[in-house]
Amino acid sequence: MSWFDTARFGLFIHWSHCSQNGLEVSWPLVGGIPPVLDCGDVPVDEYHATAATFDPRAWDARDLARRAKRLGMQYGVLTTKHHDGYAMFHTKESDHSIEHSPFGRDIVRTYAEAMREEGIRVGFYFSLIDWRHPDYPAFTDGDKPYRFGDWRQPEPEAWARYLDFMFAQVRELLTNYGKVDVIWFDGHWERLPQQWKSDELAEMIRSLQPDILINDRLPGAGGYQTPEQFVPPQPLEGPWETCMTIGKLWGYDPRDTELKSARQLIHTLCEVAGRGGNLLLNVGPMGDGSLPPAIVERLDEIERWISANGESIAGTQPGLEPWQFYGPSTRTANGSGNNNVYLHLLMRPYEAVTVRGVHVKRLRSVRALSTGEPLTFDTRTAIVDLIRPDPLGEVTITIPESAIDPSATVLALEFAENPI
Repeated sequence: MSWFDTARFGLFIHWSHCSQNGLEVSWPLVGGIPPVLDCGDVPVDEYHATAATFDPRAWDARDLARRAKRLGMQYGVLTTKHHDGYAMFHTKESDHSIEHSPFGRDIVRTYAEAMREEGIRVGFYFSLIDWRHPDYPAFTDGDKPYRFGDWRQPEPEAWARYLDFMFAQVRELLTNYGKVDVIWFDGHWERLPQQWKSDELAEMIRSLQPDILINDRLPGAGGYQTPEQFVPPQPLEGPWETCMTIGKLWGYDPRDTELKSARQLIHTLCEVAGRGGNLLLNVGPMGDGSLPPAIVERLDEIERWISANGESIAGTQPGLEPWQFYGPSTRTANGSGNNNVYLHLLMRPYEAVTVRGVHVKRLRSVRALSTGEPLTFDTRTAIVDLIRPDPLGEVTITIPESAIDPSATVLALEFAENPI
């Protein structure tokens, strides 16, 4: 999992035909789950009706991939099929897909090809749930309100047919689109692991794509954890990824106006990287396939910050302990050939910041990463350690106003050897 261990930043794309009506993906057809996901209540037939008119002519996969590249994102994950059952790819298993829309083109194919052209790893989101498939069984207005743990169960024959259908669609995704780096499952909560046949599904997946990563939402088979909408207070065991929206919802909804600022998102990225995780940041295209202007505005500022500070994020490992520096920090990954430590100043500093418990005589230089400006620093050790050749001590770095970045200031400390 070496590439995933240090990827740090990825793009999540939640999208379906319902974006034409400015609806969250899938959840409005079951009435949402207020207050967790208060996204409205739409009659089931009304929700599904927009599949017949989906024509996102402004969709530009190459432009999105180029933007992801400029943002320093190492991988992308696209919703190939959400809980509503609508396939954003050409499938022989169903006519409920982009192939049978006015648009017609295979969105998954355009996405996969564009990401690979930019050197970005390809991930597919796939929901185990299918609220439209008759054998699942399909969700109806009579099933409302949606209640966790209270789901209609199919007859054994119907469930066997559904599993055949689900396995076949996963096989299509992992056979028809070249190398796939991640398959991101969701919807696992409605059935037991043995009902999903998780082990058999994982075995098939790895036979088709031996190097693929599977997330933890295929019960019992996943390789990394996916906390949702929050940053764990402590680093998790093993590889992990926080998936997070810019607003409150995953898909495009013009009523979703409580958006995180670019500064908040940058700080979140710094926090996640400092804990050794990845941030999978979500966008929801509009009905025509373009991104909402408010989302673009935030991505533009993140891009500006990444262009100056990106080396402190991608390809790094966690840096110092909290007692050593009061804020997130990262280090260049083992084997990279250098020993830089990056301090992320998420609060505006006074005239100086201090780092403790490092080999002070190994420190060569300090600079403001966004400007390249060299910064002055002083070192201090215990008196008896002054005569030692390689003592531990503390470094106090002077921070001039010219070094301050409006979103997050990053200091790069270059050490001759391992600083800790």
